[in-house]
Amino acid sequence: MPSLLEPVGLAQIHSDLYLDLLTHPRSTAADLASRLDIPIPRVRKALQKLLDVGLASRLVGTRNNYVAAPPEVAVDALVTKRTQQLEQLRLNAHELALRVRSVLPPAEPSELIQLVEGREAVLHHLARMQLGAREEVVIIDSPPYLFGQPVVNSEELQALNRGVAYRCLYDAPGLADAGHLDQVMECIAAGEQARSLPSVRMKMIIADRSLALVPISFSAAETGTRILVHASPLLDALVLCFESLWAQATPIGAVAASPHTVSEQDKRLLSMLAGGLKDRAIARTLGVTERTVGRRIQELMAQLKATTRFQAGLQAARRGWL
Repeated sequence: MPSLLEPVGLAQIHSDLYLDLLTHPRSTAADLASRLDIPIPRVRKALQKLLDVGLASRLVGTRNNYVAAPPEVAVDALVTKRTQQLEQLRLNAHELALRVRSVLPPAEPSELIQLVEGREAVLHHLARMQLGAREEVVIIDSPPYLFGQPVVNSEELQALNRGVAYRCLYDAPGLADAGHLDQVMECIAAGEQARSLPSVRMKMIIADRSLALVPISFSAAETGTRILVHASPLLDALVLCFESLWAQATPIGAVAASPHTVSEQDKRLLSMLAGGLKDRAIARTLGVTERTVGRRIQELMAQLKATTRFQAGLQAARRGWL
């Protein structure tokens, strides 16, 4: 089990000393060494580290008594500093990669495609592509999933926060999975553009139109192997494939509806309707009965002058309800 302060680069001994100081203020190095059964020289060295990073201080007027800094202040400041350091490291690594690329000979055709095998390796590349993106990430999302079900894309939320654009195309039946639509709506609220199609039997992610990751197979039995595609005619074809599907897809997510035009409940219903979800899935998500959903859909179709549900979704999008 990782120690408390390991995420900010400190060792187990630093966590032990800090926690002990929180419950035993005004302790000396000898007190700490006795309680934790650690040699005094090691305690003194570790205490100096805590002093350096602001997690501990000496009491005024003494040289031997230590107190722990309040965790809600000191730890938060340390986490912020660590985050800034990691961000700078990422930027330095990106600059280094550009320098290395500029002096290397052009890649051979065989180097334009790499095989990525194993769930951990796939997760690593998914995170790396998104955290390294500068302009735009496009995604086609459909089952099967690495974890058996959709999970929150925390890298997307980070990238959106720093200004990277996201366009995500969803397989409509997949949105019926428990909690998936709520995850999508969270990303839409953060700035993602989202659309769906009644059936998208493929999946991929493309970062800055320069790197793509696609499964080696789209079958339900294969999710742990991917192909990493670098800039090449194949990557250009994948980009064209995405743009073609995107042009055919229906927007999801309420972005510009007036509260006097349609209620929040109706906006969610119409978003799911446009995405191709069935009444049962919509009812489960909204927490109402299927009969209520069916009745409200008929009312909205009449209001939109639509003869089919798909047409209702399109009319709602054209009116700015979605």
